[in-house]
This record gives sequence, C-alpha cells and structure tokens, in this order.
Amino acid sequence: GAGGATDQVSRVTAGVLENELGQKVVVVNTPGASGAIGKKNVWEADRDGYTWAAGAPKQLGTYKLLGQWDTWVDDWVLYNTVTNVPLVSVNPNSPYQTMDDFVAAMKEGKVTIATAGAGSSGHAAAEAVKGVVGGDYKHLTYDGGNPAVVATVAGEAEATTQLASEQAEMVRAGRLRPLAVLADQPLEIEGFGEVPPVTQFVDEKLPILSTAFGIFIPKEGTPPEVIETFNQIWAEVIPNAEPLRTYALEKGALFTPASGDAAREKVWPEIQADAWSFQAAGRATMSPDELG
Repeated sequence: GAGGATDQVSRVTAGVLENELGQKVVVVNTPGASGAIGKKNVWEADRDGYTWAAGAPKQLGTYKLLGQWDTWVDDWVLYNTVTNVPLVSVNPNSPYQTMDDFVAAMKEGKVTIATAGAGSSGHAAAEAVKGVVGGDYKHLTYDGGNPAVVATVAGEAEATTQLASEQAEMVRAGRLRPLAVLADQPLEIEGFGEVPPVTQFVDEKLPILSTAFGIFIPKEGTPPEVIETFNQIWAEVIPNAEPLRTYALEKGALFTPASGDAAREKVWPEIQADAWSFQAAGRATMSPDELG
C-alpha cells in the first residue's frame, strides 16, 4: 500500500535506477495478502525484464507455507536495499505507558494489534512477542503497513507491530508512543531519540525479526542482459547511493545492499524465523521441515 515500507524504499530506489537506466521507473502500489497479489502479478506478466516486484523477499519463503501461493524464494533473483526492524508502538491515549504494561495486557489477551495482514512483518512480530510472553491479542488486518499505522493513530487499534520505517513519522510527530524495538539493540530514530530493545523487558530470546527489502525478478525466462544490468548496478551503484543511505538514517533502518546469492543468504535466517513462528502459532498449512 501507499506509504508503507515497500512503497517508501521502492520510490527511493526507483530514482536511483532512473539515473542509471535513463528511463522512467513507475511504482505501482498493489496492496493485499501481504504483498502476494502484487508479486503474483509480476510473476504472471510478460518475462521481458520490464516488470519487477518489490517488497520483503523473506515472504517469498513463507507464502507456500501459509497456503497463499505456490512460489519459493529460489524462483527469484534478489536485489536487497535496506533492512527494517519492527517496533511495538501504541496510540498515545492507550493505557500502556511501558513495554511492561503492554506485556501484562497481552498476557490477559486484552491488546488489539494492527498489522498489514497474515504473513506480514507486523504479524510475524506480534506472533513472536506472543510466543515469548504468552497470552493472546486481537489481530486487526489492513491492506499495508501504512494503513495499519494510521489505524493505530486513529484509535482503531491500541498498538501496531509494523516496521520502524512505517512508524517513524508518526513517532516524531507524537502520534505514536514507541515502547520497544524488537531487537537486541536500541534503535535511534532521527528527530525522536532512542527506543529501548525488547530484551530489556523479556528474558526469553525472540526469533530474528529484521526484514530486508528490495527488488526481485523472476529467475526463469527473464532476459539475461536484464539480470546482468541489475547485477552491475547493485555491485557498483547501489552501495554508494546516498538517497538510500539517507532514507535508512531518517527511517530508523539499516542500509544493507546485496544481490543474488549474497542477498539470499542474508534473507534465509529471516525466512526460517518467520516460518517457525507461523508454525508455532498454528498458521502454517505444512511443516517448515517440508520446505527445508
């Protein structure tokens, strides 16, 4: 959806690519099913190299697990740009002043959490917290990370576990109160300050909840010169792209360019963590073992 993590970084990346390719790169927002609809549209498009997908490549490893779509991460060539981490944030009018308050409410099954839908980064984050602290929550789903954040600001939900990049503007404006970053290190958000790590509030270690973002292209049938061009850009241009580096700083993200096998290697632990979280939550239609 418009304004979400995928939309934000894709538009910044598009500007960098336009300079290199000498032609317009159009971003088409296609919300729904945690990005599966948009990616499937790309999969079914002509394999002429002119239609690419964007989003979180880790989801290419869990769509099949969740029974959403029969695709797999190795069916695509990955081109990563940044890595985001989720935040637990609440509406300022909610009674939860600290992460301890939030955990106590979750243990009683009282919390409503807005996310971008089943299989999204926010959903995986909420399930991971639930898996560690116990209890339950009411899951409110929206067509994208930004709508989920806006819904929390509006009071439709008490909390959101979407990515920091999707929440940063509302945090800076005081429209959301961040309680913890789901990582083992604090997160600095420019113009706000430091958000404490969730490890200050829970004893058990959470699974990996970081989410790489980027562009990916169907491997089979795409003209080799397109792949070669992307490989060259990701080797020589993207690592030095100041617009992407600046975006990461402003949004509380990490600048992590990688392509091909290196990108897949970085994404694989994210796929594993999400897969087993969904399995533990009873959301999987098969065991992660079946997908290796």
